[in-house]
Amino acid sequence: MTKKTKLSSVARRSFLRGLGRAATYTGALMYGGRLDAVRNAAAKSNESTAATESFPTADYDWTKHRWGFGVDATKCIGCLRCVEACKIENNVPNDAHHFNTWVERYVYLEGETKPRIDSQHDPVNIAASGTQSKYRFANRYKDAKVEKAFFVPKLCNQCTHPACVQVCPTGATFQTKDGVVLIDETYCIGCQYCVQACPYGARYLDAKKGVTKKCYWCYHRITKGLQPACVEACPVGARVFGNLLDKQSPISLFIRNNRVQVLRPESGNAPNVYYVGIDKEVS
Repeated sequence: MTKKTKLSSVARRSFLRGLGRAATYTGALMYGGRLDAVRNAAAKSNESTAATESFPTADYDWTKHRWGFGVDATKCIGCLRCVEACKIENNVPNDAHHFNTWVERYVYLEGETKPRIDSQHDPVNIAASGTQSKYRFANRYKDAKVEKAFFVPKLCNQCTHPACVQVCPTGATFQTKDGVVLIDETYCIGCQYCVQACPYGARYLDAKKGVTKKCYWCYHRITKGLQPACVEACPVGARVFGNLLDKQSPISLFIRNNRVQVLRPESGNAPNVYYVGIDKEVS
């Protein structure tokens, strides 16, 4: 065994930062514990064998899935149950500054052409929750003349052409055969190139672990036939999820029956989160 293989994960990150160049690795460990199977199967070029070695078990064939997400802003009530469910399900840091998914509020006041936007980073909303560990939408417009207002849930767009994957120097960020972008924390060096490359602000650095985090559409759930935690928790059905390859799935019907749009189409990332009920000011 060489000295390099004996380096701890912390020492390896330090070594790579000093080296300042990409490194190539084999194998992986999933963010929840099992990315080995994902990375090994992702490397397979033969589609027939990929099905039998698909993550997490042979019962899940990722060559027959292409996941998509829908958001109906006309239904969202800004209750933030989705945010809370996500934090619990995915062990997101329990503070008001780190989120895998979050909700923004857009408010148009009488006589104004631009919306006022507030969300999780607003100190007033954090104060409205009564704790520094979460946020609530403050009732700041109760005496104002509001012409239009709506809430916009946001999360990782699991892009078809993800910029984050392209800029990752170690291969820690990668895309599975069913379209979901995952992060192998074993090889993430916390350089934050992916954070800068993401046009949706969907990534953040977990300073305690020194690795990048984001939404995975609850990959550990959807590969077992379950819904993402945020979708399951939504009391009004504002979030829709399903297999785009299935023409009768909830997401396929959502796209077919509505005039949908995606955020920042000019970026070339080809996002897979489809919105209804938003305007051009939402990006």
